[in-house]
Parts: sequence; C-alpha cells; structure tokens
Amino acid sequence: MGFWKTKVLPRVKKLFEKDSAKKAAAAEASSTFDNSKEEINKELEEKKAELEPKVVEIYEASSAEVKTAVKERTLASIKKQGKTVTAFLGELAKIEFPGAKAVADLSSKYGPGLVSEPVFFVLEKAAAFLPVEEPKPAVEETEAKDKDAAKEEVKEEKKEEKTEEKKEEKTEDKKEEKAEEKKEEKAEEKKEEKKEEKKEEAPPEPKPSQA
Repeated sequence: MGFWKTKVLPRVKKLFEKDSAKKAAAAEASSTFDNSKEEINKELEEKKAELEPKVVEIYEASSAEVKTAVKERTLASIKKQGKTVTAFLGELAKIEFPGAKAVADLSSKYGPGLVSEPVFFVLEKAAAFLPVEEPKPAVEETEAKDKDAAKEEVKEEKKEEKTEEKKEEKTEDKKEEKAEEKKEEKAEEKKEEKKEEKKEEAPPEPKPSQA
C-alpha cells in the first residue's frame, strides 16, 4: 500500500495533470487560430488560381485514407490517420497554403485530435480546390441496365429452348416406345395366326374302326 501511495499514485497524478495541461494549451492555440481565419480566407481568394493545381497534385499523390480524411473530415478519421494528416498539412505548408503551416505545427505538437477545429478548417479549404466528382450520367446507367436486362432475356430464352428440346426428346422417346410396343403386338398376332393356320392344315385324326 505504501508503494502505491509513494510511487504509483504520484506518477498517475502527474500524467493526468500533464494531459490536462496539454488539452488546455491545445484549446488556447485553437482559439488563437480562430482569430486568423478571416485573414486566411482573404489570402485564399487572392491565391486561388495559383494554389488549385498544386493542391490537386498533393491530394492525388496522397493515400486513400488521407483522401477520405480530407473529404469526410471526421474526428475519428483525423485521429486514426494522425501522422499522415499532419504530413498532408505539411505538404500544404510547402506550397504556402494559407494557415497550413500554423495548423501543421499544432497538429504535430498536440495531435490533430486535440486541435481538430483548425485541422478541419484547413482541410475544408483544401477540399474546395479539388474537382467535383461528377455522378455518372443517367443515360449510361440506363444503357447499363438495358444491357443487363437484355442478357437476362437471352438467358431466359436459352432456358426455354432447352426446356422445349427436353420436352421434344421425351415425346420422341414415347413415340419410339409406342412403335416398339406395336411391333411386338403385331409380331405376337402373326405368331397366333400361324398357329391357327397350322391347326387348320393338320389332317383329321382317324376314327376308331368298329368290330
């Protein structure tokens, strides 16, 4: 019990205090950044034509996870991809994207999760430079559906053809069976006729003589 009070508890307390202090510092830094948003927006408008191709190039070279974080901008995504998101902000800072340098430093120091608002702000501004992903034209979708429907019709027709062929085969088999039966019946009839003819041709039996 003495070890817990003298060694473990003080360390746990220091960790909590350090974490609280870090959160407080991150919150203060985020608040300070908020004051510069108006100036950043002005710079972005002025440099829009210059920055757009550079932002697209950086985005296209990024991993799928970073792209998702930029597009969706959720707390879970920036926490999970903390290092890569910070690296993305660093790349934006290299092309002098307004606000990116300050936010990259905050993200590196506190982690993107603790300074999520500044991170989301810069990611949102960067996403605005990306081309809009246009949905597939309705005509293409209709054509694709028509093709699928045509394929299904062909399949159904083939199934029906096979079914008809089987029916015809069964009918032919039955006809052949009946023909064989008739042949056998005729053969039996002929045998019977021959037997009758032989009986008629045989000479009559002699009558016994009377003494």
